[in-house]
Amino acid sequence: QVHLVESGGGLVQVGGSLRLSCVASGRTSTVMGWFRQTQGQEREFAAAIIGSGGNTYYADSVKGRFTISRDNAKNTVYLQMNSLKPKDTAVYYCATARYLTTAPNLYDFWGQGTQVTVSS
Repeated sequence: QVHLVESGGGLVQVGGSLRLSCVASGRTSTVMGWFRQTQGQEREFAAAIIGSGGNTYYADSVKGRFTISRDNAKNTVYLQMNSLKPKDTAVYYCATARYLTTAPNLYDFWGQGTQVTVSS
């Protein structure tokens, strides 16, 4: 069993930055991912990081603005979000998977989410 806890969300103005954290307890899988979801919409893949080596993968919508990183000593994954836009407003979730995928149904464990609101 894996327990994930996200933090770092909040209210930020357009163009601002936030850093989300996801602390994992238990045996985490190879892939750690970040997803986001707005009300009435499906959960959307944002970024993922593979293993301790740190290979990363991003959705086109966040590429160049978001950076995912991992501190294995702290069992923590981060999502640095820069140049935020109103369309980035969502609840952000971290999750684990056994292999790289953008499909949320293939991620095994999820955190409770943290709200990010970007005001214009």
